[in-house]
Amino acid sequence: MVELVKVLVFGDTVGSPGRKACCALIPKLRDENEVDFVVVNGENLAHGSSLTKDTAAELFSHGVDVITTGDHVFRKKEALPVIENHPNVLRPINYPKGTPGRGFALCTTRNGIKIAVINVLGRVFLQALDCPFETMESVLTLIRSQAKIILVDFHAEATSEKVAMGWFLDGRVSAVYGTHTHIQTADETILPEGTAYITELGMCGPYRSVIGRRIDQVVHRFRTQMPGPMDVAEEDARISGALIEIEAESGRARAIRRIHERLP
Repeated sequence: MVELVKVLVFGDTVGSPGRKACCALIPKLRDENEVDFVVVNGENLAHGSSLTKDTAAELFSHGVDVITTGDHVFRKKEALPVIENHPNVLRPINYPKGTPGRGFALCTTRNGIKIAVINVLGRVFLQALDCPFETMESVLTLIRSQAKIILVDFHAEATSEKVAMGWFLDGRVSAVYGTHTHIQTADETILPEGTAYITELGMCGPYRSVIGRRIDQVVHRFRTQMPGPMDVAEEDARISGALIEIEAESGRARAIRRIHERLP
């Protein structure tokens, strides 16, 4: 019988509402689906931007194994010691040499199965880091020698760049999933060579909002083009992500299913 590893992955977690939803719902989803491993994108954990020691610890204490991030990761000074010292809090791997932190984590499930998680940042409409494609090419041989199951959080703006990364890595990693744009897409699939793919996992946070921020403030900015506050909204907290089943021996994905749950 083929041994399957079940992995839950979740998109950008926004502020206190996102953390509350994750902490309430992830343990339930872990139990109901007999999940082996959980990854959450936490670049917006601390009031909508970056993370802190306490906000990261809150997720780790409620069933999260790895926290990935993105372009907002260094916006709070409190994030720096977390990124430097916690092996399971990642920043994008294609930051320049010398940037604090690490871009991938090598973990082990309770059953002794190795899982690698890679965090990489896109370049289209974002800051010009090292090429994400060339960076992935350069690290894959090393990482594949250490783990059969490899998860890739591609934190990117452009749909085309995310889709291209999925095809680029098909058959070489277990899953490629997009984060950053907060709106869950409906294109989950298993690519021909066995890689699970979805363009965007969606947001964990307040859905009575404009991608996590107060509606009135965002509308005012669009209408006036004037700067102003962009506070995290509060209502209708949900979590959004995917459940992926992966063969332990081969690292090939068997199934991917979208997750979207509202906090009661």
